Amino acid sequence: MSKKILVVDDEKLIVKGIRFSLEQEGMEVDCAYDGEEALEYARNCEYDLVLLDVMLPKLDGFQVCQQIREFSDMPIVMLTAKSEDMDKILGLEYGADDYITKPFNILEVKARIKAIMRRTSKRREPAQSPMLIKGNMKIDCESRRVFIGEREINLTAKEFDVLELLAMNPNKVYSRENLLNLVWGYDYPGDARTVDVHIRRLREKIETNPSEPKYVHTKWGVGYYFQG
Repeated sequence: MSKKILVVDDEKLIVKGIRFSLEQEGMEVDCAYDGEEALEYARNCEYDLVLLDVMLPKLDGFQVCQQIREFSDMPIVMLTAKSEDMDKILGLEYGADDYITKPFNILEVKARIKAIMRRTSKRREPAQSPMLIKGNMKIDCESRRVFIGEREINLTAKEFDVLELLAMNPNKVYSRENLLNLVWGYDYPGDARTVDVHIRRLREKIETNPSEPKYVHTKWGVGYYFQG
């Protein structure tokens, strides 16, 4: 089955070029040119990846990303014309999996998309241990759902990957660099701050008091570990 991609950018020439390149790779591509149209597409179809520009009419890319995360964990890659770290961090804060800075090389875009989709397809394979129960937390590795008591916690794809890795290896301390390599892949060009952002967001969702975590702990100067 061909991979399905949503490309969102208000610059039609950019969309046309990306669409042509991806279709040459055998992918199915939908295109949207503003934030509201992008949300409508995302609600009506489960994409293998969304390529999402930051600067959009009606709703900006951050707003679109945040709203998609309310109903889906489909991978999102932000496109930004700025190189400032704040834009990249904001994208991750709102639930993006990766970012690419304009101007970009289309070969790099295709390589990053393929790398993310490879990791996505791997994590969708049935897990050897489909259910993890840690205290009052239940992690369903097969359906990729997390519950605290009876309440379901809505995690992004990367937040779930981090939690699953840590929970399957309790009390094992992972450095930020190890987590970056294991969860995002050795070819991921980002830095360890990506891990910090995701750990902070994860704690805000699963911990009663994020400043005094019950599950995901910090080993100061070393990294992070799970205790449940």
